[in-house]
Amino acid sequence: MLSDVMEDYLKAIYRLQSEGGTPVATSAIADEVGKTAPTVTSMVEKLAERDLLEREKYKGVELTPEGETVALEVIRHHRLLEAYLAEHLDYSWTDVHAEADALEHHISEEFERRVAEALGDPEVDPHGDPIPGADLHPLDGDETTPLTDHDPGARVVVERVRDRDEAELAYLDDAGVRPGTELEVVDVAPFGMVTVRIGDGEQSLPEGVARTIRVRPVDADAGDGSDRDELEGVSGA
Repeated sequence: MLSDVMEDYLKAIYRLQSEGGTPVATSAIADEVGKTAPTVTSMVEKLAERDLLEREKYKGVELTPEGETVALEVIRHHRLLEAYLAEHLDYSWTDVHAEADALEHHISEEFERRVAEALGDPEVDPHGDPIPGADLHPLDGDETTPLTDHDPGARVVVERVRDRDEAELAYLDDAGVRPGTELEVVDVAPFGMVTVRIGDGEQSLPEGVARTIRVRPVDADAGDGSDRDELEGVSGA
């Protein structure tokens, strides 16, 4: 049986693989989980002994199929819990991440099934992150781009925002930036503020925050967004 910490590492490595490919450097893992390099190295060795990841000296690590399955299971639990907390328990989207972190390791598969059923098997969580299916098939590649990649005049729709910083989420909430929000880029100052138009108003976002907002061009937006629209309506309660 895996410890909560082991599952957290697998989840973190999966996220890093999804964002930057493989192999994943131990220094990147240390930054992601907030631990020292020796602590990460020790945990990597334990996970390798369980055949949950493979190590390549001086290059990094990569999850095995078994490790990916565990990571996807934890991610599914986490994102379903976030959606349930927002939709049925009136949690703000700024608060659901910490609660889901505490609960994700301790729910049964039957509980997971009932939560998914109660939510109508949503495809995304309140922050726009995709929820793995019950088959735990690896998530599709991310086709979104950072808001900072777009030039003035570009019209984009917000697909995802980073969920691990409550203060940042509160800032975006106040600015009206949520998954499903349509923006027009007004100005991108080098290493400064990114100004966007939302409806009839403008908001200036710090470059570091804007870089974490994942968007796609408006004309490339696909699907009816029903899951996102439903969550958007309740997750700011």
